[in-house]
Amino acid sequence: MTPQFLNVEEVAEYLHLPVADILHRVNYREIPFEKRGHRFVFNKDEIEAWASQRILKMPDQRLTEYHQQSTHGTREILPHQTMLPELIQASSIELALPAKTKASVLRDLVALAQRTGLLNDPKALLESLEAREELCPTAMPGGFALPHPRSHEPYLFERSFIVVGRTLQEIHFGAPDGQPTQLFFLICCQDDRLHLHTLTRLCHMFQKTALLGQIQAATDAGQVYEAIIAAEQAVLPGVQH
Repeated sequence: MTPQFLNVEEVAEYLHLPVADILHRVNYREIPFEKRGHRFVFNKDEIEAWASQRILKMPDQRLTEYHQQSTHGTREILPHQTMLPELIQASSIELALPAKTKASVLRDLVALAQRTGLLNDPKALLESLEAREELCPTAMPGGFALPHPRSHEPYLFERSFIVVGRTLQEIHFGAPDGQPTQLFFLICCQDDRLHLHTLTRLCHMFQKTALLGQIQAATDAGQVYEAIIAAEQAVLPGVQH
């Protein structure tokens, strides 16, 4: 597939950042770019991978600020701010995944995604998830992970969705604190901008609410779904934390 390239203004809009911020990062080589004559261009796939890794590693205050920026930047496609009621269904939440290894949990999550009827190519999704984990593990401190494809091809899905899985036993998934993981949100987005915003929102929810403990204590999918929806409402810009 031919790579898609963005100019400085386009990548700034894509990342919900000022143009000056992009140029600063170019100057210090903090962002992947190419120079063509007097122009800077950015490979969209490389930018998405860079941005995903950056979001997963953001400290609390910076993530709060970026969440506000990305919420503002996606208001054209999300005029009501909320997104998770459209992406997650209680029927797509499984609290007893049998996986015992990193490889098997990815397979279990793909199987769960197949149950939605929205996944067109399970093999391609699994390969892309494996490539993403090889590039940068998506496990976070605290026992949760946000796996997502290495690249976002619209043909993979009928529409964007998320499935949620909790494993019966803890799995070493590459978390930076070295601790095992038991909760997994598989993010399947057709649109790159929606993917980055979804990743930002979920990270923000886990930082700012008691969602992790609530899911760990839940006894059925309905409780998990209600906790997720309530946590999203709690972190919407304008809500006092």
